[in-house]
Amino acid sequence: MSNRDNFAEIKPIWLERVSNRLAAVEGIQKCFAMQLAELFDALLDSISDDSINKLIPILQEWINARTESASDPSENSVRSILSQIVLITFDIVKEIFAPNVALDMIGEVLPLYSSALEYVGSYETKLDLQYMTEELKRTRFNLEKLEASKSDFISIAAHELRTPLTLIEGYASMLDDVTSTDRQRDQTGVCLAGIKAGTMRLREIVDDMIDVSMIENSLLTLNYQPIWLNRLLNQICREVNSTVLERRLKFDVASFSGSDEMIFADGERLYQAFKNVVTNAIKYTPDGGKITIDGRLLPGFIEIIFSDTGIGIDPEDHLRIFEKFGRLGNVSLHSSGKLKFKGGGPGLGLPITKGIIEAHGGSIWVESARFDEEHCPGSVFHILIPIRKMPPDEGAAKLFHPLVTNS
Repeated sequence: MSNRDNFAEIKPIWLERVSNRLAAVEGIQKCFAMQLAELFDALLDSISDDSINKLIPILQEWINARTESASDPSENSVRSILSQIVLITFDIVKEIFAPNVALDMIGEVLPLYSSALEYVGSYETKLDLQYMTEELKRTRFNLEKLEASKSDFISIAAHELRTPLTLIEGYASMLDDVTSTDRQRDQTGVCLAGIKAGTMRLREIVDDMIDVSMIENSLLTLNYQPIWLNRLLNQICREVNSTVLERRLKFDVASFSGSDEMIFADGERLYQAFKNVVTNAIKYTPDGGKITIDGRLLPGFIEIIFSDTGIGIDPEDHLRIFEKFGRLGNVSLHSSGKLKFKGGGPGLGLPITKGIIEAHGGSIWVESARFDEEHCPGSVFHILIPIRKMPPDEGAAKLFHPLVTNS
C-alpha cells in the first residue's frame, strides 16, 4: 500500500482523536469535525501532489475566521492548532503501523506539515501586525480625544470658576468694610482673613489653569520689556523670605555673569516661571536645608541654575514633572500648606514654567540622581534664557532704542 492509502486508512480515528483533543485543549467546538475532514482530504491530495497548494485555502479560511471572531488574534492561533494536529498524526501512525512503515509515512508527510506551519506562521504574523497597527491607531485616537477633553475641561472650568470667585472676593471685601465697627471685630476679622486667604489661593489655581490652557493652545503672548535677571531673582528671594526663615532654610542668590545685563524678555512671566521653580525647591527641601540660585553666561544664552538639598526626583520622572498634573509620590501624604515640606498643589507650576521658558526660545531641564527622603540627594534645575538685546516687535524696538543705545 502507498503512504497515501495508509493515511486514508486512519482517517476515522484521526478525525475522532483530533476533534476530541482540540475541543478540550483549544476550545474548538465538535462541529469543527467537518472542516477537519476537509483538511485531511486536502492532506491526502498534498501527499499525492507533493505540494501544500490544496491545504492553503483551508488554512487561510481558518486564519481569517480566527481573526474575525477573536478580540485578540494572538489567541487560539491556527499555528498552535496545526502543531497539535501534527503531533496527533504522528502518534496515530506510530500506534497502528509497523516501525518501518510509520517512519516512511512520517518522512513523507513531515515536509508538508513543515511547509504548512511555516506558511501559517508567516500569514498569521502579517495579520497580527495589521491588528496591532489598527489597535495602536485606535489607542492613539482615543488618547488624543482624552487629551483634548482634558484641555477643554481645564479651559472651561477655569473660566467658569472666575465668575463665582470674583463674587466671593467682592462680597468678602464689602463685608470687611461694613463690619469695621463691629464689636466682635477681632472674631469677624479672623473669619474674613480666612475667606480672603482661601479665595486668593483659589484665584492662583484658576490663573494657573488658564495659563496651562493658553500654553497648550499656543495662545501665550509675551510682553518684551527691558529686564535684569538679578532683580527678578532678588525680588523672589524677598517674597519667600518669611517662609525661608520659618523653615530655617538657607537661601543664597549668587551674583553670576550675565545676571546684571539688560536683556529683553517678559519680566512678569519670567518672574512667574522662576518663582515656580523656587517654590518647588522650597516644598521638597526639608527644614534646615539649602537652596542656591547661580548661573553663567553662555554664547547667546544666560543659564540660571536652581539647586536644592531636597528629596530628589527619580530619573524616570524627570520628564513627567513637566506634564500638567504631574505630581509625584502619594498625594495623601502631602502637606496642606503651599510652602510647607511636601506641600500640596495641582501640579501645574512646572508645566507653566516650561511653557513660559520655551515661549521665550529657551529650555528647562532637571538633574537628580534619585528620589530619597532619607538621604536627600537634591535636585538641580537648569533654565536657558536667550540674550535678546532688542525686542522682536518693531514698535517696541523703536520705543526702547534710546535705552539700548545708552546701555
